[in-house]
Amino acid sequence: MLISEIYKSINGEGRFAGFPTSIVRVAGCNLNCSWCDTTYALTGGERLPLDEIMSKIREFNTSRVLITGGEPLLQEETGELARRLLEIGYHTLVETNGSLPIDALPEGVFRCVDIKTPSSGESGKNLLENIDYLLHTDDVKFVIADRDDFNWSINFTRRFNLISRCDVLFSPVWGRLPPDTLARWILDSGMDIRLNLQLHKLIWKDREEGRK
Repeated sequence: MLISEIYKSINGEGRFAGFPTSIVRVAGCNLNCSWCDTTYALTGGERLPLDEIMSKIREFNTSRVLITGGEPLLQEETGELARRLLEIGYHTLVETNGSLPIDALPEGVFRCVDIKTPSSGESGKNLLENIDYLLHTDDVKFVIADRDDFNWSINFTRRFNLISRCDVLFSPVWGRLPPDTLARWILDSGMDIRLNLQLHKLIWKDREEGRK
C-alpha cells in the first residue's frame, strides 16, 4: 500500500472520537477539496507491504484502527488490510470521500462516508449509489463552511432519508465556521444530527496531533 503515515493518537472525530487509535493514512486522492486539511497526503507516500503495516499497528497496542487518507478506496489492498484487522479483533473504521463504491469493503468494517458540500468544489463527485449500501453502523459526514452548505446538507439529508439509515454528522470547516454557530443551526433545524468536532485540533492546536 502507498502510505503517507502510520501513528497512534486520540482519534479526533466520528465513531471513534476520543479513543486511542492506530491511524493508517494512505497517500493519494482523486479529489481536491478546497478546505482539505491533509494536503500533504495527496501525493508522495511510501509503499509498504501489508505485513509491515500490520506489525506497526500491533506495536501501538490499541483496539481501534482508522484507515483514512488521502482516499483509501483508491488502493486495492485497503479491503484486505481491513479484513486482516477484523480477523484478529480490531475495531476497524475506514474514512472515504464518498466518490468510490463502499461495498468493496468487508463486512464488519465501520464506514464514514463524506458527502461533499458545494464549498468543497467537489459536490458533483458524490457517488449516490453508496446510499443504498449504508448500514446503521456507518456514518455520513458533511463538512460545512457556511449557511449555504448547511442548507444544502439539510436538504440532502431529507431527500435521501439519511437519518433512518445511519448517523449523520455535520462538521464545521476548522477556522472558517465557528462551532457554536453550527451548533445553533443544528438545534434550530430540529433534526437528529450530530455535531462533529475535530478533537485533535482542540487538544493539540497546530502541533502534531499527539503522534506516537
